[in-house]
Amino acid sequence: MPPTRPNRPARAALLASLLTVTAALTLGTAPATARAADGAVCNKFCDARDPQNATGDRTPVTASIYGRTLALHLSDNDVMGWASIDGAVGGDEVWLDRSFDGGRTWSSGSRLGATAVPDGSTGRRSQMYNVDDWNTGGIGALRACGKAGNRAEIACTGWARTDRNAASRSTAAATSLMTEYHRDTGRFAGWWTSATALTSLIDNIRISGMPSYRYAISTTYDKLIGAEDGDFTNAYLDDTGWWGLAWVAAYDVTGDARYLETARKDADHMRDYWTSTCGGGVQWATDKPYKNAVTNELYLQLNASLHNRIDGDTAYLQRAEDEWAWFRGSGMINSGGTVNDGLTSACANNGDTTWTYNQGVILAGLAELHRATGDAAVLSSARTLADASTSSDYLNPGGTLHEPYEPDGTGCTSDGDSFKGAYARGLGILDKELPDHPYSAYLDRQAATLYARNRNSLDQYGPHWAGPFAATGNGCQHSALDLLNAAQDG
Repeated sequence: MPPTRPNRPARAALLASLLTVTAALTLGTAPATARAADGAVCNKFCDARDPQNATGDRTPVTASIYGRTLALHLSDNDVMGWASIDGAVGGDEVWLDRSFDGGRTWSSGSRLGATAVPDGSTGRRSQMYNVDDWNTGGIGALRACGKAGNRAEIACTGWARTDRNAASRSTAAATSLMTEYHRDTGRFAGWWTSATALTSLIDNIRISGMPSYRYAISTTYDKLIGAEDGDFTNAYLDDTGWWGLAWVAAYDVTGDARYLETARKDADHMRDYWTSTCGGGVQWATDKPYKNAVTNELYLQLNASLHNRIDGDTAYLQRAEDEWAWFRGSGMINSGGTVNDGLTSACANNGDTTWTYNQGVILAGLAELHRATGDAAVLSSARTLADASTSSDYLNPGGTLHEPYEPDGTGCTSDGDSFKGAYARGLGILDKELPDHPYSAYLDRQAATLYARNRNSLDQYGPHWAGPFAATGNGCQHSALDLLNAAQDG
């Protein structure tokens, strides 16, 4: 609390501010609140509140050191937490760390409420501190740390947070994903992976109804509209396709026509690089004539999606139909019904890796094309492709989706870390389009495995859906969110 008692007008202003922020229940939409004079965070309450005033006590994580037990306590309604140490002796210490980037750094939030166990006592607890900073939109996490007497070793619990914006599996994953978002630059890690992460977030807003992170849509658009080649286009046509689909998703949840117009510009940019090489198709990049699967799958989905949202359109529908006619005859679909990476210079299947995203984006594209045309043959083709990928032992060793050459990684920043999410998203879109929803059980099973085996206490997810948890980062996190969205939306 502030070190000096405010005068009556100041107290009234602070009370009004805190009542306002209490009514604004979602991080990112709450107004700025007063700060204590010592720089402490003030939301519903200010930092350093006595735990005896907590309205709840949940203990998600514990740790031990030299026979002492450290615990993080969370009061969900207060959106605050505190640390405790038990089995202690005089001189032992306990405190909180607070991070606003998913536990990567906490230098300015270290040793909050640090306190020592008095002589003759066996336990101690810190004061309560806020998890989040609503003044800055800081999405936070806490952990309890401590040490035994004069020993140098320190132990800490895992990071965790209250259930604010984390009441369900998908919203908890979305909140953890947002610790990867940089509001100053308007992006997640990477360029095209920022587009796929934003799409995952938008899908969660639509599916869960949680509006807390809608600000990321306009922030991303406003800060990046002039980046690369402008209007979210660049030399790599698949990158342009990912961004175009992100703005279609943004249009769906906001109704803002500028997003749909930008998606049209992205589709038109891709159309400029449809060439006669191998009989058609969009090339991989403006200076690379390689015809690959993902670029053309994205082109199919983007054009069909635009047709389904533009009254009276015929041009985008024709492009989508031309794409599917070319793609299904291109040879990229192999004899086993899965899709290889692309074509050789002689226009034959190059036998390259059957990446998971190449199996998924095509499903979303065909679902959109079916919405546009009502052609039952399109759905039949999509079902054949989906049956092949969901039943593939190569792609699903032990029954759980696994990326070929899946990296262990230390930060989930490789392109491949994002691929499984695109697969789950595409399969989920197709499953909704099919009247019997044949893939909902598969998606539910994958989501259950992911949640049980590949998650830490902060609802961060790693690269291996079957476990063990190894690392986290933008690619792994939004892929997990894609899966949780698809399972919830089914």
